[in-house]
Order: sequence, then C-alpha cells, then structure tokens
Amino acid sequence: MYNTIDMRTINILFLAPIALIWTSCQNKAKPNTAPPATPVSVAEAKKADAVYYDQFQGAVVALNSVELRSEVSGFITKIYFKEGEVVPKGKVLYEIDRRKYQAAYQQAEANLMSANANLVKDQKDIDRYNMLLKNDAVARQTVDQAQATFETGKSQVAQAKAGLLSAKTDLSYSLITAPFTGRIGISQVKLGAQVSPGTTLLNTISSEHPIGVDVVINEQDIDRFYKFQKKSTDSTFKLTLADGTSYKKPGKVLAIDRGVASGTGTVRVRIQFPNEQDTLKDGMSCVLNVLNAASGSRVQIPYKAVTEQMGEFFVFVSLDTIAKQHKVKLGPRIGTDVVIMEGVKAGDKVVTDGFQRLRDGGKITLGNPQQAAAPGQAPAKGQTTDKAQPAKGGK
Repeated sequence: MYNTIDMRTINILFLAPIALIWTSCQNKAKPNTAPPATPVSVAEAKKADAVYYDQFQGAVVALNSVELRSEVSGFITKIYFKEGEVVPKGKVLYEIDRRKYQAAYQQAEANLMSANANLVKDQKDIDRYNMLLKNDAVARQTVDQAQATFETGKSQVAQAKAGLLSAKTDLSYSLITAPFTGRIGISQVKLGAQVSPGTTLLNTISSEHPIGVDVVINEQDIDRFYKFQKKSTDSTFKLTLADGTSYKKPGKVLAIDRGVASGTGTVRVRIQFPNEQDTLKDGMSCVLNVLNAASGSRVQIPYKAVTEQMGEFFVFVSLDTIAKQHKVKLGPRIGTDVVIMEGVKAGDKVVTDGFQRLRDGGKITLGNPQQAAAPGQAPAKGQTTDKAQPAKGGK
C-alpha cells in the first residue's frame, strides 16, 4: 500500500508541469484581441435641388370628335375632300343625290304659294260679306262660313310653311358639311354607295389643336389636381411619348370627372396641351409626368449606399470609427443619387462601399474596401447586395 501511494504522488508531481506548459502554449496561440476595423468608403449627404415627377399612364384624346352620318337616304354622288386632311368648319364633304329633295322643296314652295293665294281670296270674301251684311244684303250664316273658310286658309298656310321648312331641311341634309375645323379620316363609303339615315357611318372628324390627355388617378390625388386646376406652371405637366421623346409644350388641367368610379376608387382627369404641329394624335399612348409637391431642396446621397431588407431601406452612417445603421425613407432617383425623405440629414457621412461585411455599431476605417464578403461570411443583418426601386416621394 505504501508503494502504491508513492507512485501516484510521483505521477501527479510529474504531470503538473507538463499541463502548465501546454496551457501557456495554447494561450500564446490564441491571443484575446478585438476584430480589425472594416475598410470602407464614405460620401457626405448633401442638400440639392430635387425636381422630380410622378408618372401616370395617359392616352391622347381629341377634345372634339364626331362621327359623320347621313340624316337622309340616298346614293353618294360626290366627295369633296382628301382623306386625312384638315377641313375647315362648314366645308362640304359629301353630297347625297339631291334631285328628289330639290323636287320636294319646289313642291313645298308651290304649296305655300297656293295656300297664300287662297288665304288672300278668303280675306276678300270676308271683307265683301261684311259690307253686304251692313246693308242686310247677305245672310249672317254666309258671313260666318266665310270667316271659317278664312281661318282654315290660315292653317293651310301654316301647314305649307312647315312643309317647306321640312323639305328645305332634307335638301340641306343631302350635303354633309364639317361641323368644326378638324382632321377628317379615311372615308367609310365610296362614290355610288347607298346610305341610310342615322345608321351608315360616313367618316370621323376630330379636332387637333388644342388636344387632351386623359389619365386615371387615385381618389387620394383629387385635391392635388384641384389645386393644379386653380394654379399651375409651365413645369407642372410634361409628356413623354411612346418613343421616349419629351413633348415640349406645357399642359393645364381642363376637366376632372364628376365623381369617383365605384369599385376602383379612381377618377379621370383631362389635361389640355397645345398641338399646333399636330405631334399628338388621337388615341396615342403616353406618360404624363406630374410635378411632385415634395420637389425642392432635399437631402441626397449616392444610391449605391442604400440596401434593402423586407421592403425596408437602410444605410450605414459613419460616426468617427464606428458605423451606425439608419432606416431611411426614399424619394425618387435622380441620376446616380437618391432623395432621402427621412433617416439621414445633410452633413452625415454614409458608407458607400464596404458595408457588405458591416454590422450595426461595427468598427470602420477609411481605405480600399473589399467589395466581396469573406468566404462563408453572410451579409450583415439588415443588408443585401440586391437593390430595390425607391418608394414614390411624398406628395
């Protein structure tokens, strides 16, 4: 027993120094030091003029457009215009066979002349019978009959005048004229074609200058457009055409529809534009750019400094040697910059490069940042390398 205790004691005394040496080596191999600062690039948030527009899909519409249809039946005998040309108000466009309408008008004129002649005769008879009645040379009944005949003659004259007016109207309807100055389209009928009253479409004519652009807005924007209707400037409304070119003429609010469409909560608004050069055509699609009420002197930063997570936007702001993450509300893009509505103030320095490996409160140093994260290292919380489109600015 004595020998066994001695051997255990010897082993403990022998192994203890070895354990102390191993622990010392381990401590030297893994020093307890803080992680190094992340090299980043920064840019200063600055205030600058930000003029930007909200976009609405629009359609060009003629302020006056009419389908030409005949009021009388017959055959087309003449066409007096060139398709696609601008025709002045009152110009004769089509002629329908007028012969029977001219004959009807002449017959109506003759009927009126006959009715007037009978009325003159009836008046003379009354005058004669009244004179004879004074001398008791004619019966009272004869005078009354003459008076009744005269009244009938007056009604026949009135009827003849109405017939003449109707015949004259039909005769005028045999000539189709332009109701206003505008551009006429391609004719839907040819010479010799038979037309029926009110059913046969002859052509369409529409005005061109000025012209309108219709857009549909949400009911939340109604007050905004009512204010524009009372007061706007040459920069309030701008058009972008389907080919991407800008229309240089300014617009103004012409009309706001009477009510909100049930189910959609939208309202139609018509903006009027000058169109002397006939650039805008009825039916064209375009984009209406409406000046945003939040335009003005706004804080702007490089757009590449913004990251997005779950529909929210963030930037890192440099505070000496650390970076703090700020949630921001974005306005519109302006070139390579973006307007910051909330979250960053002028003078703040935002991290533009190197934030992929940053965490909120992490240490930073100015230098040449490595764009890619270390292998196996995930982006910082609240960060992603994908960019999202900024939210629409305030109105």
